[in-house]
Amino acid sequence: MTPLRVAAVIPARFASTRFPGKPLADLTGKPLILHVLDRAAACKTVSRVIVATDDVRIHETVLRAGFESRMTRADHPNGTSRIAEVAETLDEDLIVNIQGDEPQIEPELVDRTVTLLASRPDVNMATLVSPFATGEDPANPNIVKCVCAVDGRALYFSRSVIPFNRDGAPDAAQPMKHVGLYVYRRSFLSTFLALSPTPLERTESLEQLRVLEHGHTILCAHGEAHFTGIDTPEQYAAFVQRCRGRL
Repeated sequence: MTPLRVAAVIPARFASTRFPGKPLADLTGKPLILHVLDRAAACKTVSRVIVATDDVRIHETVLRAGFESRMTRADHPNGTSRIAEVAETLDEDLIVNIQGDEPQIEPELVDRTVTLLASRPDVNMATLVSPFATGEDPANPNIVKCVCAVDGRALYFSRSVIPFNRDGAPDAAQPMKHVGLYVYRRSFLSTFLALSPTPLERTESLEQLRVLEHGHTILCAHGEAHFTGIDTPEQYAAFVQRCRGRL
């Protein structure tokens, strides 16, 4: 069987409510977006890495560093839509959505998720779930939880704690956190965007629920994720300190 070709597309916007200019923050000695690109380029399954942005400053920064960048429309409602615009011009079979604010994403986990979807030609989308790390609170609504079927299909995503251990059983299934990494068959992206918004998606404010509600399958790769995305200046400051500690 011919190996599938894989492209990672990284959506990056300059505007951010909580952290304007985040992709170009450079207190580590290089812009945040380049940290993400370095990690994406280290993935063994990925042969091409592209930044999708509507900001010329990000675009030029990426090009100067020797990476590929595409300018996109400014009116995209979300990162999936921005990725789909770029994917329409590509020939790769699988598209990896790596968030532009995850400079510590582990390449091995990306490869694991890509390999899972590549092994299942009957499925169009895969994501990643992980055990909770020490100190992480499953009750935190900002950390999305996922429950999976025995065959690896995602059954549901929620901001609430799922599953609920009603009787306090010591051998009960433990909550798993959803990691915002997605792999799509390129042909599925247009299908995804054509799906109408759904009640559970609106209730939880989780776009991936639209896929499940319309009857499509999301496979879940399992791995222990130690990275976290950077949403605020405080989280970026902690990342800078970790980088300096490695010097």
